[in-house]
Amino acid sequence: MSGIRIENLNVWFGEHEARVDAVKAASLAVPKGGSFGLVGESGSGKSTILRALTGLVPTWNGRMEVLGQPLGKKRDRGFYRSVQMVFQDPYASLHPRHSVDQVLGETLSLHGFRDIDERISKLLDDVGLGDAFRFRYPHQLSGGQRQRVAVARALAPEPEILLLDEPTSALDVSVQAEILNLLSDLRKEHNLTYLMVSHNLAVVGHLCTDIAVMQLGEIVETLSVEKMRAQQTSHPYTRHLLASSLGAIKTSQPQE
Repeated sequence: MSGIRIENLNVWFGEHEARVDAVKAASLAVPKGGSFGLVGESGSGKSTILRALTGLVPTWNGRMEVLGQPLGKKRDRGFYRSVQMVFQDPYASLHPRHSVDQVLGETLSLHGFRDIDERISKLLDDVGLGDAFRFRYPHQLSGGQRQRVAVARALAPEPEILLLDEPTSALDVSVQAEILNLLSDLRKEHNLTYLMVSHNLAVVGHLCTDIAVMQLGEIVETLSVEKMRAQQTSHPYTRHLLASSLGAIKTSQPQE
């Protein structure tokens, strides 16, 4: 069973003369337990695909499936238990007046869990923080620690799929590697499926096995990370992105 399947997806904003086509006839497939990257510059439409998947953008047509189930215009609670999202800016995505305990506790309560104290401790251990961080507030955490809390919150409903929207772009380079290694370990431990958006080929090459390159709303090329590292590309835009980050890609570690 596939984790995510998208066929001929079109997403637009506005109507008539004001209509903007953000995604055009996009198709991709992510196997269950796989890790797939969407790469492109700002405005290429990659984040719009994630928002269409989560139901935040209602103006779309085509076909989207998650865990074998076709998606309509609305998402039910079961969808949000199976699919969670990690955003780019962990400080903006966490309530500044809620402690880590409140952030995780409210999420667990919303999804009907009862053994909340034990689950909070387990989630904090899973993301490498521990109970010492339980009653801290976002302003008392570093950027990397805040993103670990955001990942813990996403894991709270025990999802099968994580949508990762530039999850490391707001972090220092050294911290980026820590979060990418954490996400890689969590995928293996929990058999998670990842769909990751990034403008950085080196970041995607670290975490993903396959990528789709987007330009002006269209997927212009789909290839494996191995082919990307070997520079076996067919589209000029992919070669342009590779040339921009070639040194970083060569030093990234192969994904198992």
